[in-house]
Amino acid sequence: MATRRPNVIVFFTDQQRWDSTGVHGNPLDLTPNFDRMARRGTHCHNAFTCQPVCGPARACLQTGLYATATTCFRNGIALPPNLRTLAHDFGDAGYQTAYIGKWHLASQNAVPVEEQGGYDYWLGANVLEFCSQEYHTVMYDKQGNEVLLPGYRVDAQTDACIRYIHDHKDAPFFLFTSYLEPHFQNHVDDFPPPDGTREKYEGRWIPSDLAALGGTAHAHVGGYWGMCKRLDEALGRLLDALKSLGILDNTIVCFTSDHGCHFKTRNGEYKRSCHESSIRIPTAFQGPGFDAGGQLQELVSLVDVPPTLLDACGIAVPGHMQGRSIVPLTRGERDGWPEEAFVQISEAQVGRCIRTHRWKYSVSAPDGKGGSDPASDHYVEEFLYDLQYDPHELDNRIGLESHQAVAEHLRQRLIQRMVEAGEEAPTIEPAPSRRGGQKRVSADEVRM
Repeated sequence: MATRRPNVIVFFTDQQRWDSTGVHGNPLDLTPNFDRMARRGTHCHNAFTCQPVCGPARACLQTGLYATATTCFRNGIALPPNLRTLAHDFGDAGYQTAYIGKWHLASQNAVPVEEQGGYDYWLGANVLEFCSQEYHTVMYDKQGNEVLLPGYRVDAQTDACIRYIHDHKDAPFFLFTSYLEPHFQNHVDDFPPPDGTREKYEGRWIPSDLAALGGTAHAHVGGYWGMCKRLDEALGRLLDALKSLGILDNTIVCFTSDHGCHFKTRNGEYKRSCHESSIRIPTAFQGPGFDAGGQLQELVSLVDVPPTLLDACGIAVPGHMQGRSIVPLTRGERDGWPEEAFVQISEAQVGRCIRTHRWKYSVSAPDGKGGSDPASDHYVEEFLYDLQYDPHELDNRIGLESHQAVAEHLRQRLIQRMVEAGEEAPTIEPAPSRRGGQKRVSADEVRM
């Protein structure tokens, strides 16, 4: 008897920093389930969003395309109906498809059927933070009817996911569950955790970049950690449900997030910047094809997730997808893998960034309007960080005479990645030169 294709669950969080997890050094034991999943399966140690803002990142994850290719380069742009999503690809392969949670790719909160991305089952809201609160979860079914779900919002959504899994356990399913947490609740600009958990984590540990820069972290990080803890408990509940139904070993689970959170340390809000706190995300896979895959050191992008999931299920990856499957990496096949992650930045600015294992290089358009311009033909150098010696990005080295060779090299690599993503090759204006004191970079260090 032929083995049935594996089920697939995408466990998608909103605005979750990579260092909220134990495998990335968080000492608060917030994520024992994610950590166990990362050790059992395949952990993408260096995972990054390709667009650090909600809607565009979601469009990338649904389509395998960069934001400028989807045209969803900022929030408030509905996903074009002509674009194929993961729901179409899995559906054509015989899967039942389901979406539960925040969508952020439609024209209204009760998402019309034609804007639901082709999913068979629907229980969601376009901007979940606008129609619900932490203990008042409101979503909409496929016909647009309001559904009130009891419990803390993470728990309420997880209950709905478990019901769906139970009802579809006998046929291959693709379930995409998109949580709002640990995103802030807009109308109060706060991170509301389950009752009693904020006090548990306040004042205990804060990442070094936030400790140095301040922002709103000291006021909010306790609630933020509490939200991350409850998300991990939800992940554990889903895994328990799969085990109890006898389908855990034939289910691929992917955990990832749309972007990170810098707590107003880099600009006036929480993301939309080139910094690690904004672009680096926790990402791991477990299940068929991923178990015992180990820790990958390659730079993996959110746009790589769609082709990875299809490839792992034996479904042909569409030729138009711009990401790459990481499945070959789990087999040790590393030839041709990009040496940098490419990030498009919008809304706060029109920016572009690449991140190598050692260097971070970012540019912005001096006359670009982030809310209306998807790209520019002219950029100016803005940031250069040496992550080997400055992992918290506190010392911007752009313009230093000692680092001009690095900037020149990264400038060409960035232009190449922009062209590969379908953009026109721009001009990039070097930053004004300045003396670098004792700082020196050898020729061998330039390409690292």
